[in-house]
Amino acid sequence: MFGNKKIKSSKIDTLVGQGVAITGDVNFQGGLHLDGTITGNVTTADDAEGSVLVISDRGRIEGDVHVAYAVINGEVSGNVYASEKLELSSKARISGNVEYNLLEMASGAEINGKMLHNVNEKKLLEHQKEEKHHNVHHLDETAAAQG
Repeated sequence: MFGNKKIKSSKIDTLVGQGVAITGDVNFQGGLHLDGTITGNVTTADDAEGSVLVISDRGRIEGDVHVAYAVINGEVSGNVYASEKLELSSKARISGNVEYNLLEMASGAEINGKMLHNVNEKKLLEHQKEEKHHNVHHLDETAAAQG
């Protein structure tokens, strides 16, 4: 959408077409493209890496969303948790809290709730390991004696 880090392209395995309404929780792997309506929570199976949820401008979810990657251009009435990246297109409407790692938001997108930046734990651990190597300070004997 805006930057260099595009959402990982995942093959769309599941399509919920316009005019289709699902009542109940949806648990998916791979890619889910939503043009219809889901009344229930939408989650990826075991936070499957590379799983993508795409909600078109005609798509609507009434429930919470727990995914790694999401591209939203429709409506979500519930909380959205994106552990990797969340892209909000210009027609996106979220009525609920949003927790994200990376966020891209187009002009016109709406979030009616709290926004919380939450760094992915796996990436945080990798970053902390790198910092330990960069922040090691060695004192020579003369500096230690003067201190």
